[in-house]
Amino acid sequence: MSILWLLMALVLLSFVLLPIIRRRRGAMGLVSPGHPDAADPADYGFVREEELDVRMPGSDQDLLNVLELVQRTQDYRAAAQLLAGTEAEGEARWQRVQAFAGAAALELAQRPGGVHETPGGQWLRVWRAEQPKDAGGAAVHAEFLVQQAWRTSTPGTDDFRIIMEEARQACAQAALLAPGDPVPYIVELSVARGLAYPQPEFEKLWLNIADRTPNHMGAHLAALHYWCEKWHGSRELAYAFAEAAAARAPEGSLLAALPLFAVFEHIPEVNLVVSFYQSEVVTKAMHGALHAVHTARPDDPMLAHVRHLLLFFLVRAERWAEAMDQLVHVDGHVGALPWTLSDDPAAAFAVHRALAVAGYEANGGSPATLPG
Repeated sequence: MSILWLLMALVLLSFVLLPIIRRRRGAMGLVSPGHPDAADPADYGFVREEELDVRMPGSDQDLLNVLELVQRTQDYRAAAQLLAGTEAEGEARWQRVQAFAGAAALELAQRPGGVHETPGGQWLRVWRAEQPKDAGGAAVHAEFLVQQAWRTSTPGTDDFRIIMEEARQACAQAALLAPGDPVPYIVELSVARGLAYPQPEFEKLWLNIADRTPNHMGAHLAALHYWCEKWHGSRELAYAFAEAAAARAPEGSLLAALPLFAVFEHIPEVNLVVSFYQSEVVTKAMHGALHAVHTARPDDPMLAHVRHLLLFFLVRAERWAEAMDQLVHVDGHVGALPWTLSDDPAAAFAVHRALAVAGYEANGGSPATLPG
């Protein structure tokens, strides 16, 4: 239901706010003759909507190359090699595990198989059969099961619990194969949310992650979901978790942006009121996220995730120039929150991009004045 409301909000946003922005621009005399909007994202070199990549939040060319090779040849070995060479404690390994699992799940959804047809994602099954002790393959299989549970069944049903219990066992097997790798435990965070782990059990799981990689942004995002009101916690618990992580974050860590994700998880449904996005709580969370992106390493794999969410909030707060700055860095890829909650992530992203461009130009901006 929350996804449905978000979709409705995006549609309403495009129909309600965009005409207002157009009227402002017209009143200011900024509309070019012969063009009703004079706010074309293509003027800024932005990617056409139909060419936006919905698979990842940002560029990871090595991953893209391997994904294309695996899906074209149905040979898993390039994926196994890539994961074997990816640092266990880093953010990139977690994202790559997610990407391979998601690719297999999508293939299976598109080709479920039958009497005369091999099901999609067969390369993952072959990987597990031929290399049962490969830690990368075990982690991908565990994440695949988690994604299957969320994609194909409803939380609370028998089918959902059966798949999640299988995923839980797969996480344990993956952890045994790589004792120092936090990824199997990070995968299990989604299992904990789905199966409603009691708080002591969840905290024990979290300690397994914190002992291995205390500042892992992806792990914190997965844990945040557990604490959110719509699952097993409350707004207060989620905010407390996020703010504590931000407070102890080392300089250059994106954990300073975690409170903004907590705010996003608790946005009142269908909230289009600008004053909410300009409120003290939201503004403080945005400033923390802006500080995080300005101090983070340019190659931090989680940086694009934060920029996408910032874009969402900055547009709704009518902070057009800052929104455009985020667009310059992330345009072309839309595989991140909040767009992935939509049935059409590219369209959801494109609505906000169009609003950012229109608002930027309504306030005197142009392609010539855009930094970068």
